[in-house]
Amino acid sequence: MTEKLSGACLIGQSGGPTSVLNASALGCIEAALASDHITKVYGAAHGIKGVLNDRIYDMTLEDPAELAFMKYTPSSVLGTCRYKLRDFLVDDTDYKRILDIFTKYDIRYFFYNGGNDSMDTCSKISAYLLQHGYECRVMGIPKTIDNDLANTDHCPGYGSAAKYIATSCMEIYRDAKVYDTGSITVLEIMGRNAGWLTAASALASYKGMGPDLIYLPELPFDLADFIADVTRLYEKNGDVLVAVSEGIKDKDGTYVSAYFNDLSKGTDAFGHARMGGLASSLAGFANTKIDAKVRGIEFSLIQRCAAHLASGTDIEEAYLAGKAALLAALEGATDKMVAFKRAPGKDYECLTKLVDLADVANLEKKVPREWINESGNGMLQPFIDYALPLIQGETGLVKEDGLPRFANLKKIMTRER
Repeated sequence: MTEKLSGACLIGQSGGPTSVLNASALGCIEAALASDHITKVYGAAHGIKGVLNDRIYDMTLEDPAELAFMKYTPSSVLGTCRYKLRDFLVDDTDYKRILDIFTKYDIRYFFYNGGNDSMDTCSKISAYLLQHGYECRVMGIPKTIDNDLANTDHCPGYGSAAKYIATSCMEIYRDAKVYDTGSITVLEIMGRNAGWLTAASALASYKGMGPDLIYLPELPFDLADFIADVTRLYEKNGDVLVAVSEGIKDKDGTYVSAYFNDLSKGTDAFGHARMGGLASSLAGFANTKIDAKVRGIEFSLIQRCAAHLASGTDIEEAYLAGKAALLAALEGATDKMVAFKRAPGKDYECLTKLVDLADVANLEKKVPREWINESGNGMLQPFIDYALPLIQGETGLVKEDGLPRFANLKKIMTRER
């Protein structure tokens, strides 16, 4: 058995927010506070940027009762960032600073809660610390509504976003079908390269109140085929509801959004094009071919942090991921990410496992082709069977005066004491 390592632990959050990101942080923090081998529990303000800027919260000064509200509080109470560390063999400036801060606070456990790019950050830090002989156990805690992390059955954050998307699609369906005049409604759902979120709209179709057509970035998108699909269904039914991933591309790999907007004008820290506006563009284009009432609806940010509609399963699994990361690190694990696997059998049961960070960083898990219909415009039953267990259960979110009671931490900086 590996000897327990004593020292402080630091947790940071990175990337886009989710409904359950704080549940994972809480699982890690509460397990750390309960450990005799963790001398201090710190939180990084805005992820790795907080480390570089020496903006570190002392989580041991928080009221445990207030911390508990984190389980049902969306987004990131610590603050996140999008910051890409360069290869330390090319430029180790940031890494030297990170090592200085870790040494200053005797940080021997580092947990980074995020998606693909965050796991890349985690892996780089782990390699640098190892190369420089600094003993620190580095663990990744998965998070992404995109559900595109490799080597895990699913990701914390996805179930809640999927539940929100499916529910919203059902409500939009009811709205769109109420009039005696036909309409074409296009829904734009997040998903740059993987269509897991847009696929979740099929859960609404499974209930008979969802999109007639679903297009994912996993398959090439053709405008002519799109118009043919919409025309056929409009002439048959009088109403058409379409769900599209923001990142659909044509056969040449060009984003369809680029047909209507210049995507080169905005990129994030990792060089990703900023998406948006596709729904209204496709609706407008359809209107040039079909005489109908059209509208485009962009789910945008509201699909990420809808804590009022969070999946109970997602919340508990997110908390489990944070706790499992801390316990695994205490037992000697490092350079790993907590991942999920399904137990065999008919009834859904989620188990945790550890995977190498290098096997996750910068990889994307796509929706399997066999889960998409032959025409490439809808989902099949295997996806429904996969996704349904992930949206089960309700949130325990407390309400005050009819409104959510979210965590309100003191967030005392170490240097303010």
